[in-house]
Amino acid sequence: MKKVVLSMALVAMMFVSCKEAEANTEAVEETAVEAVEAVEETAVEVVDSAAAVATEAVEATTEAPAAH
Repeated sequence: MKKVVLSMALVAMMFVSCKEAEANTEAVEETAVEAVEAVEETAVEVVDSAAAVATEAVEATTEAPAAH
């Protein structure tokens, strides 16, 4: 009887451990998705900013000879 109780306790501990691991995996996946979204937003902002700077540089270059 003692072996049966110990075996059931072991199975219960493994079950709880698996549930905790699953919860941790879901939390890590959610964090990874949030990080990817943040990086994508930053990348879009950087590209937009670089495009604006490049446009200003082109406009300044084309206007400079006309002023002379």
